[in-house]
Amino acid sequence: MDKRWRIGAVSYLNTRPLLLGMEQQPFKNRIDLIKSYPAQIAQDLLEDTIDIGLVPVAIMPLLTNPQIVSKYVIGSEGEVASVALFSQVPMEQIERVYLDYQSRTSVALAKVLLTQYWKKEVEFIAATEGYMDQISGTTAGVIIGDRALASLSRFNHIYDLGLAWKQHTGLPFVFAAWVANKPIPSEFIEAFDAANGYGLDHLEDVIALIPASEQVYDLHKYYTQNISYVLTPEKRAGLERFLEALK
Repeated sequence: MDKRWRIGAVSYLNTRPLLLGMEQQPFKNRIDLIKSYPAQIAQDLLEDTIDIGLVPVAIMPLLTNPQIVSKYVIGSEGEVASVALFSQVPMEQIERVYLDYQSRTSVALAKVLLTQYWKKEVEFIAATEGYMDQISGTTAGVIIGDRALASLSRFNHIYDLGLAWKQHTGLPFVFAAWVANKPIPSEFIEAFDAANGYGLDHLEDVIALIPASEQVYDLHKYYTQNISYVLTPEKRAGLERFLEALK
């Protein structure tokens, strides 16, 4: 019997196009698909309880031999919409920042941008569940994923981290990539990429399967203008620039 590969994926709206093909036959029979939030999928890969994970790229330096195994990523060429610093006051008045517990890359990106781009010294607070209700006054917060999309109308000031990175470096950004902790056969990777690409070729089918209650944002715009899914040379350059900044 062929090996079933353990695949860890983020359960956010931005992954739905990548997962549509994985949840269909015959590819579905080749994998065990685990869904969680980014920081947990990262931990699963670090602990070797999955073989491939759509993980925050900030964990790559923590892996012994990280390998990006797919041409598909969660990236942006500018405004990403679902990763931002939310505040009720302008940047110059922010004193404290909650860091989203569901994230690794976005938290690290916020720290880099606050230091290098906005030239701000703030107190960072490790957030726990419910922290978004504490964002008020001079206390801001990093929010990612679907909760960020749902928060776009709640705050006076929204600093999009994908856009800020592009303005700071001139480069696109990679938030998450399919990373393996071991060699993966090329035959499986070819089928894996085909499964990833299926939903991107059938975006209207992807959107139609998402309940109206979850569509808190224009998903066609999100999938075609905000999220950029192909790992281009420019995105690789942005990724290397970010990993260098983490050092």
